[in-house]
Amino acid sequence: MWRALFLAIGTFLIILGVEALAVANVTLKIHEKPPAATTPFETPPTVGPKKVVTPPGWAPWSLMSSGAVVILYSFTIPRRVAGN
Repeated sequence: MWRALFLAIGTFLIILGVEALAVANVTLKIHEKPPAATTPFETPPTVGPKKVVTPPGWAPWSLMSSGAVVILYSFTIPRRVAGN
C-alpha cells in the first residue's frame, strides 16, 4: 500500500512539473456567489476578478526531479520493509 501511495505522489509531481514546463501562465476565473435571495432563473453569477498564476523558472524542474526521487524511493520500499 505504501509503495502505491508514493508511486502515485511521484507520478503526480512529474505530471505537474511537465504541465508547468508547458504553460507560460494560468488564468483562474473566480465566480462570485449569487445572493441567497435570488432564484436560479434570475441573472447568472457574475465572474469576479481573475487570478493569473505564473510558475517560476525553477518550479518545473524541481517538481519533475522531486517526482523522480519519490518514484525511485517507492521502488525500494518493499526491500526495506522486508528487512533486507
